[in-house]
Amino acid sequence: MAQLLKSAQGGERLELSCPKSMPQASTFLWNRKMLLQLNCRGFALAQHMQPEPSKYSHAPVLEHKTFMQPEQPLYAHHPGRFAYLRDLATGEIFSAPHEPARIEPDKFVFSAGRNDAEWRVLKNSIAVRMSVSLPLDDVAELWTIEVRNEADVEREIDLFPCFSIGYMSWMNQSASYSEELGGIVARSITPYQKVQDYPHIKTLKDCTVLLHQQQPRAWEACRDAFEGEGGIQRPDGVMKGELNNGDAIYETPIATLQYRLKLKPGESREHRFVFAPVHDDEQASLLRKKYLLNDGFESAQQDVAAFHEKNQGCLEISTPDGDLDNFVNNWLNRQVFYHGDTNRLSTDPQTRNYLQDAMGMVYIKPTHSRAAILRTLSQQKEDGALPEGVVLAAGGELKYINQIPHTDHSVWLPITLESYLDETGDTSLLKESVEGNGECSTVLERTTHAMRWLINNCDHRGLSLIAQGDWCDPLNMVGHKGTGVSGWLTIATVHALKLWARITKINGHEKIAAEMDIAADKFTAAAQAHLWDGDWFARGISDNGTAFGVSRDKQGKIWLNPQSWALMSGVATPAQQQKIMTAIHEHLETPFGPMVLAPSYTAMQEHIGRVTQKHPGTSENGAVYNHAGMFCIYSLYLNNENDKAFSELRRIVPGPGDEHCVQRGQFPVFIPNYYRGAVKQFPRTAGRSSQLFNTGACSWLYRAIIEQLFGLCGTAEGLSICPQLPSHWDSALVTRQFRGATINIQMRRDASVDKTTIIVDDQTISDNIVRNIEAGQYYNVNVLLK
Repeated sequence: MAQLLKSAQGGERLELSCPKSMPQASTFLWNRKMLLQLNCRGFALAQHMQPEPSKYSHAPVLEHKTFMQPEQPLYAHHPGRFAYLRDLATGEIFSAPHEPARIEPDKFVFSAGRNDAEWRVLKNSIAVRMSVSLPLDDVAELWTIEVRNEADVEREIDLFPCFSIGYMSWMNQSASYSEELGGIVARSITPYQKVQDYPHIKTLKDCTVLLHQQQPRAWEACRDAFEGEGGIQRPDGVMKGELNNGDAIYETPIATLQYRLKLKPGESREHRFVFAPVHDDEQASLLRKKYLLNDGFESAQQDVAAFHEKNQGCLEISTPDGDLDNFVNNWLNRQVFYHGDTNRLSTDPQTRNYLQDAMGMVYIKPTHSRAAILRTLSQQKEDGALPEGVVLAAGGELKYINQIPHTDHSVWLPITLESYLDETGDTSLLKESVEGNGECSTVLERTTHAMRWLINNCDHRGLSLIAQGDWCDPLNMVGHKGTGVSGWLTIATVHALKLWARITKINGHEKIAAEMDIAADKFTAAAQAHLWDGDWFARGISDNGTAFGVSRDKQGKIWLNPQSWALMSGVATPAQQQKIMTAIHEHLETPFGPMVLAPSYTAMQEHIGRVTQKHPGTSENGAVYNHAGMFCIYSLYLNNENDKAFSELRRIVPGPGDEHCVQRGQFPVFIPNYYRGAVKQFPRTAGRSSQLFNTGACSWLYRAIIEQLFGLCGTAEGLSICPQLPSHWDSALVTRQFRGATINIQMRRDASVDKTTIIVDDQTISDNIVRNIEAGQYYNVNVLLK
């Protein structure tokens, strides 16, 4: 059987050789103004910012505007980018990449690159190559479609590029071909009711254009006229061989062009297109001049490649696990950078997401992380709490989930600060003044204020109040009356306080450190007194006094996060640590990683909230929620459980091998936010990927690989080297970028040593810290492991 998945171009591309084995497989491209998720079969999801996320390629019916959803359903008329091909001699048709005609190809390749995506399809000796990339700053898709005659006779072929526009507006929509602009222009007006909305509405990019480089033979702008009786799979316009040059007059638009190609044996023809939202014809004309004249595509691709080359991350590895190497070196750093670079295409990211994404950026672009910390603190509330979300633009506002009170946001501040300070050594940040709420105070003062808010956010027992949610947003009915508490947040607060105590002590603020340590001890005592259930810690106690996430519960009896953070924070005693790890193994472990809770809820629990209404095994209701899984992995490494940690890590990362990926349906170019859980309740769908690449898991995974698996963690003095390789690895090669220096590290097991021995440029050092590192220099390090 042919290999389904393979790397190409030194790992910088990943290729899939069948459109049916993993029909949900996808990759994504982005710039700071837009996002494009591309399915292997040709479906596409696109959003751009103006300033809120908007679409320019819509469903064929009125659709609800929402953020990107997990397990997005795909259907015949789902928005996509397609090309139909028709052999004039035989009348036979097929489509590329695979949709909408769904004709079995002779050969198929879906190839994801770091900055582009490409499909190569062969049918009846007609070869089609479709590729797309995004420019660095403009909202536009740059498409190339090349057709090649692989037969030994001349062929006459009709090419029909077909780009979905869909139902744009119930208020006003139309489309027609513009000779002047050179393409199809679809126009609409975003519906509105309030007069005060009009000034904003008139600024929107409510037009969608498909601009061509070569003049087409014909076109069609009306979807119904194009499809006729044959529908999207066998459209009349293609089957009859001649488009009608039609327009859409308050009808659903489509952008379809027709080219007739006469190709000698081996001859090919390339066509280029720009698909984009625009405000008016002038913007469309500028896009044409910029990208379809001269070498516009090549210039754009060079700019994007240069930009991403500067933001590659700080780690390159070579280990006995080649699939892991490829994922870490080429894809994980890319996903981490996407989160920090775009803020998940949100104008008001949740504070917890914003800070954890900034934590990941510490290892790629620490100046970004520094700015994110300062921006967050500038919006701190007067009582010390961090905001529900961070507003990124002047005049912006908190929306949707950020209007719901959650009590965990301050926990993430010292975690991000620890990463930043360890990686950069930039302690000047603590002295930086931050304006906010009419006063100016330092990062040190504001962070201490946030920690004191956490300390005061507790009930009479010393347990942390939850309000309408913590890290788990849908725990919305645990504490909405004001008395419910979060077991996880109580334990996570211990971790946050201890981190801040360590940071302040190192920087000479012993009084603050002592205050934090005393408070951490009080929260630890409260957790032990009220949350320990005999084998694990409870998830919380509701307003009505009912503990949940405890052994007597039939559903949701054990939750992963309290256990992971009890290991991470030191709340668990040594005896409890063993019980917790046993419980995780027995109740939560799956072939795909640990479930966030088990068993999954199957009915509403009104003292807990809407998490119990989510389908069993999805999202926070018992999925292998990879963000939570990473907390578990991180805590296992902190407790020197190297093999257990690596085993769980390897289950979260897609692969190795085709079967592993096919079962999940996950193309291994990103970590999804979850895999389906409820493995005992719904085994048929267990492991299925959400296909959603927005997740805090990637930052934690990158950090765990850098600082724990390979043990390369910054300190005030230099780079600490304490590898935690799995026992079945005998060696590893690592290149670490650190504070402007390049450090090449060879790790190997050596029976002649009785402890880890580190040799820097032929000099054995007395401890595990490489000191006096200078920017611009290269260092060679050998690490001998017993």
